[in-house]
Amino acid sequence: MDILAYLSDPVTVGFLQATTRLAIPIMLAALGGMFAERAGVLNIGLEGTMLSGAFVGFAVAFASGNLWLGVIGGMVAGAVIGLILAFYTVRLSSNQVVVGIAINLLMVGVTSYAFRALFGTGTNAPRVTPFPAIDIPLLHQIPLLGPLLFQQGALVYVALLLIPAAWIVVSRMAIGTAITAVGEHPAAAETLGISVNGIRTLCLVVSGLLAGLGGAFLSLSATGLFLDNMTAGRGYIALAILLLGRRNPWGVLAAALLFGGADAFQLRGQNLGIGVPYQFLVMLPYLLTVIVLIGFAEKVRDPAALGQPFQRHKAE
Repeated sequence: MDILAYLSDPVTVGFLQATTRLAIPIMLAALGGMFAERAGVLNIGLEGTMLSGAFVGFAVAFASGNLWLGVIGGMVAGAVIGLILAFYTVRLSSNQVVVGIAINLLMVGVTSYAFRALFGTGTNAPRVTPFPAIDIPLLHQIPLLGPLLFQQGALVYVALLLIPAAWIVVSRMAIGTAITAVGEHPAAAETLGISVNGIRTLCLVVSGLLAGLGGAFLSLSATGLFLDNMTAGRGYIALAILLLGRRNPWGVLAAALLFGGADAFQLRGQNLGIGVPYQFLVMLPYLLTVIVLIGFAEKVRDPAALGQPFQRHKAE
C-alpha cells in the first residue's frame, strides 16, 4: 500500500481534521483542570463550566455578530464559574466533589432555561457561522501533520499555542513552582509567604477561563449553534485525560488527540456502515475513559494535598 497516497486520501484527511477538532475542547478543559489539580483543588465542575462557556459564547456571538467577542464571553463565563467554585472550596472549605457536581447539574438547567428565554422554543435553531478553516502555507501540505494541525480554524491554533504557554508557566516560571508547592504541601508554602488561598483561587479562575474557552469552541468553531447539554460528558472525559496526560501540558495534548481520534472514528463508523450498531460506536470515547480510569488511576501520583481544603489557622 502506498502510505503517502493513503495519508492524502480525502477520507483519511477528514478523519485527521476531525480528530483535532474533537480533541481541542477536551484538551482545553483538561488544561484548565491541570492548573486546579496542581494547586490541590479537584475541579469536578469542568462539565458545567464548559456548558456555560458554550452558551454564553454563542449568545454573545449571535447578539454581536462577532465570533471573537463570543469567545471572550465564553471565557468570562467560565471564569465566573471558577470564582464561584473558589468561593465554596477555598473560602468555605466545602467538599470539592459535591460543589463540582452541583455546578454541573445547575448549569444544565440554567443554560437550557436561558437559551429558551433568549431564543424561544421554535424548531429552527439559531446559528452563527463558525470559524472557517485556515490553511497554514506550506505546512498544510505535510502528510499526516498537515491535516492534523495546519488545516484548522483560528481557534484551534490559539488552543494549540496554549500548550507550550502552559508548559512554560508550570515548568519554567516562579508561579508554576508556587502552584506545585501549594498542591504538595500548602502549610509549608504558607510559611514561605505564598498565599495558598490566593494561588488556589487564581488557578480555579484560570481553570474556568480555559474550560469556558473549550465550551465556546464547541458552539462557535465546531458546530455554530448551541444545544442542550451539548458538552455530552466532555468535562468528565477531561478528568480522565488529566490522568492519562499525567497533568503535563504535552501529555494532555497527546491524550486529548487519542480521545479525539476515538470520537472521530465513532462518527465515521456510523456513516461507513461497518456493521456495528451505532450505540456501541457512540460508547467508544466513554469506554476509553473507563479503561483509562481503571488502568491509570492507581499508577499516576496525585499532588499530596489534592482534594484537601486548607485552613490557614491550622497552619500557624
